[in-house]
Amino acid sequence: MIERSTGGIGLAELERELTWHERGRRPRLERLWRYFRNPVVGAGADGRGRLAQEEGLPARLTGRSGVAGVAGAGVVRERVVENDIAWRVQTLVEFMFGKAVRVHSAAEPDARARQVEAFLHAVFEANGGVHFFQDMALLGSVYGFVDVLVRVVDEGDGAARIRLEVVEPVRAVPMLDGDDYRRLRAYAVHVRQRVREDAAGGWLSRVLGVGGGGRFVERTEVWTDEAVRWYRGERGAVAGGGRTARRLVGEEVNWLGRVPVVHIQNLPQPFHFEGLSDVEPLLPLQDELNTRLSDRANRVTFQSFKMYLGKGIEGFTERPVGPGQMWSTDNPDASIEAFGGDAATPSEDAHIQQIRAAMDKASGVTAVAAGLVEGQVGNLTSGAALRVVLMGLLAKTKKKRVTYGAGLKQLCELVLHAADVHGVFANEADERGVTVDWPDPLPDSEMERLRQARLKLEVGVGREQVLRELGY
Repeated sequence: MIERSTGGIGLAELERELTWHERGRRPRLERLWRYFRNPVVGAGADGRGRLAQEEGLPARLTGRSGVAGVAGAGVVRERVVENDIAWRVQTLVEFMFGKAVRVHSAAEPDARARQVEAFLHAVFEANGGVHFFQDMALLGSVYGFVDVLVRVVDEGDGAARIRLEVVEPVRAVPMLDGDDYRRLRAYAVHVRQRVREDAAGGWLSRVLGVGGGGRFVERTEVWTDEAVRWYRGERGAVAGGGRTARRLVGEEVNWLGRVPVVHIQNLPQPFHFEGLSDVEPLLPLQDELNTRLSDRANRVTFQSFKMYLGKGIEGFTERPVGPGQMWSTDNPDASIEAFGGDAATPSEDAHIQQIRAAMDKASGVTAVAAGLVEGQVGNLTSGAALRVVLMGLLAKTKKKRVTYGAGLKQLCELVLHAADVHGVFANEADERGVTVDWPDPLPDSEMERLRQARLKLEVGVGREQVLRELGY
């Protein structure tokens, strides 16, 4: 939980924090996203598109070598990249927020609680509904944490004035208390954007996009308890390009009296601001998998077709090798030897399977969770059996719901506080407590849901609560 802390942030301290972010934190975070998305990041030595995960392949496959004359330098071999990270992360997100999350107010009386719930529901719907929660879970799963910045704008009416901005960790620069990592002194949103310049100054070059090396414009928004400030700086696009001094371009009072940011760890990491990423432990395994798949592709390329060595036969290289083809020779020592051809490699297949099993254990996501049941259908004839098979994924989902649930409670409290301060929705401090009702991540039939509802009514659960859980 991030607590309030007072104290101003000077420009010198801001520069130090941004420098550390750009040099220390940002490269690591960008690498996590590249491995998740695996986009085309450029052209390889053979001229074809190069995928991001190819950076983890050895030089003998990519042709990269820092020593001239080394065998294999510049030789590009078959490369196979199978992104086993993306579908695992997407499965984790689906289990977290595949169904709508219900927020229940603890305000009294019940009529007031329904008003608070309706307002919170309208705020979430105005900010994307279930897509907002999925974006939040996706960024948290990749980077290890996610922050939500609450803004109040003048456009719109009612709940539409509350904007929930999911801040990508690459742009987030938290400034923590030196004595307590849980205390947030200030929070900066740092955006670096490339702006093309027109060297010739004519409209034709602007249309064609030619001329000018361009520059980077850096925009930084800094939130403290007392104010929000906007800074702007520029940096040349060329290597070693200088940066102009960062200058203050705007300032407003922060009427909320605290930094309007909710910090959520993906998985708890004691004594650290950042949580644990679902992608980071998979990086070495993904590199090993891609390496072995590429090695297998090279082996198949060289061994898929048989080759023949002819000795003592005139014109052997001028005749094709095929069915019914005959050669004649007077050389008694003549021979034709066949070699090559694909052969079984059980150790190679076992190693690749062991890598995939290791990724299953590290991520908690198996192929069954993604719908690939293969020959295991007979073992999944009941919901209990399915839960046993998905025990690791369900346990991880339950652990993540602890941190995300606490974050959602803080977010609802902050939204209600901001709505009250800015006159959007009047409420008291004791009306801002909520509970989060998580749905069952596993699919269930309508008859099973009705049977459970009847049992709840029999044990005394309120009729209104049961109907709300059923979606009515």
